[in-house]
Amino acid sequence: MAKYLVIVESPAKVKTIKKFLGKNYEVAASQGHVRDLPKSQLGIDVEHDFEPKYITIRGKGELLAKLRKSAKKADKIFLATDPDREGEAISWHLKTALHTDEGKMHRITFNEITKNAVKTSLKEARDIDMNLVDAQQARRTLDRLVGYQISPVLWAKVKRGLSAGRVQSVALRLIGDREDEINAFIPEEYWSLEAVLDIPGEKKPLVAKFYGSREEKIAIHDREEMDVILKGLEGVSYRVDEIKKGERVKKAPLPFTTSTLQQEAAKTLNFSTQKTMRLAQQLYEGVDIKGAGTVALISYLRTDSTRISEEAKKNAKEYIAQTYGDSYTAERKKGPEKGKKIQDAHEGIRPTDIVRTPASIKESLARDQYRLYQLIWKRFTASQMRDARYETTSVKIAGGDYIFTVSASKILFDGFLSVYSQDEDKKSGVVLAKGLDEDTELSVQELVPEQHFTQPPAHYTEASLVRTLEELGIGRPSTYAPTITTLISRHYVAKEKKNLYITELGEVVNGIMLQAFPSIMDVHFTAAMEELLDKVEEGEVEWKKIVRDFYPGLKEAIDAAQEELEQVKIEDEVTDVVCELCGRNMVIKYGPHGRFLACPGFPECRNTKPYYEKIGVPCPLCGKEVVLKKTKKGRKYYGCEDNPDCEFMSWQKPSKEKCPQCGGHLLEKGSKLVCASEACGFVKVREKEG
Repeated sequence: MAKYLVIVESPAKVKTIKKFLGKNYEVAASQGHVRDLPKSQLGIDVEHDFEPKYITIRGKGELLAKLRKSAKKADKIFLATDPDREGEAISWHLKTALHTDEGKMHRITFNEITKNAVKTSLKEARDIDMNLVDAQQARRTLDRLVGYQISPVLWAKVKRGLSAGRVQSVALRLIGDREDEINAFIPEEYWSLEAVLDIPGEKKPLVAKFYGSREEKIAIHDREEMDVILKGLEGVSYRVDEIKKGERVKKAPLPFTTSTLQQEAAKTLNFSTQKTMRLAQQLYEGVDIKGAGTVALISYLRTDSTRISEEAKKNAKEYIAQTYGDSYTAERKKGPEKGKKIQDAHEGIRPTDIVRTPASIKESLARDQYRLYQLIWKRFTASQMRDARYETTSVKIAGGDYIFTVSASKILFDGFLSVYSQDEDKKSGVVLAKGLDEDTELSVQELVPEQHFTQPPAHYTEASLVRTLEELGIGRPSTYAPTITTLISRHYVAKEKKNLYITELGEVVNGIMLQAFPSIMDVHFTAAMEELLDKVEEGEVEWKKIVRDFYPGLKEAIDAAQEELEQVKIEDEVTDVVCELCGRNMVIKYGPHGRFLACPGFPECRNTKPYYEKIGVPCPLCGKEVVLKKTKKGRKYYGCEDNPDCEFMSWQKPSKEKCPQCGGHLLEKGSKLVCASEACGFVKVREKEG
């Protein structure tokens, strides 16, 4: 009998796939890449047309020897690594490293690890797609050139152990730019007005919002404008002017892509992008299910497609009809979906079998595996159901010359909401009284004016950063989680209560990168590079041409940076703080979390303490010095040196000047000074120093 060898990436897949294949099949794992660029050197021959120098990864020698032994015995070898660029490249490296007859090696891919998908892939074996491999080689080469040649500049100018990256550095810039926006934001005052109205014969009052006049919407900017409106409403009668009924459709959601899964898991389950990807990988590769053995629960997790196979659609339609009724099955137009080439190969993320409900396998899953599977299952099921329909009612109420409005909606048909609803769907809307008709006279209980202030842009969370990177076309589904993880592990970014903040170290690195490598930090340049990589995948551009065009500009910038950048003075600056252990003046050192004070007598004296930079401003509460501090995770703030006895704390830098209107302290926000009290609202342009 013929002997066949199937090589997958992970040992977890071996267990899942072995169940589907007969005795003649041996299944083995490469455990990821077997060859890569060397860690200790650039590994790209710049002088000879950027030829990569691949070596066997350290520790993979024994594994490769076993694979070669199995490959020699096999009549056919099926390379079954992941169905993306990275997986294609792993298969290509395996083909080279196995040192066996290339004619018996075949590439197979499957979007889900099910018996049907695996067996079908064996019948549709093909050659390795070199366009996919070349797209991966281009990305790897560009990332290596950027990382290995810019990082030494940061080591020379700041400290060893720092790193730069093509996607990582742009993500850091986005976080830094958002921080600058927030710090420079000046709140603007606005007002709202509500009328609490009694309806004849009804116990519950109606709350209507001020809209404006009959001709236009009126924005209320301050107390004076509010007083004018309140005066105009004195003694007026209120009546229903117009009632409009309509219907609104809420469309069923699309199945998850990698990006939307990361965003929704962060929002609803509070998972980091890294945790989401780790759990999704486990669900894709296979989990031990009681009574069924190792079962792959979801389709491939790295995708930017929302396409669904005809078989999966058919199964979903049958399940929904049986469980919820025919009226819940979606009406779908037949025909091919338009989109990127990637959609021809990939699907959206979905359960491998819709009948395998989360409740039916809950006992076999870890808590977080269950929660993520439930999210994926519900989203996919909802995507194959009918849209939800609402009846909407909008009411205009006349009060003298002014108009107030009330909007309400009620569900006519819940559709996909019976399975999957988000926070906004759960909010109960206004319920209108049945006796409300046009020309109904209303009496006013009270008018409720309220002062508000505009809010600054929100700090990035992992979810909103992923959404922004995707919208800007930066990186790919597989890069989001490792990019964010690297920024946090390098202490460039701190994560506090979901929010991402740039640290002192992150500001230094971001500043150097913006000054020395503006093209690397340019959002549009990085997005354009992603488009070029897609063109390599499509066979339209030769991969080395991208590198040849990119490298001269990079080399020029690196040479200039080495010569011109001023070294950031952050080491061994002597202070007036005396070491209480040995009497020496302590110096400022730079560690992974930023600056700290250390005794220069190291290693004899190992005394260290936090470094607090005085900013030359007296504390608004007690008059002592305000110092620059950091939270445990590295986020900067300003506090009193007498903490904890004095509780003064501010995220913005306080000014020496007092507010001329209320006597409170002012904060520096970009080119302006703003009163710390929003209710005061005083703003003035800062005088230039010197």
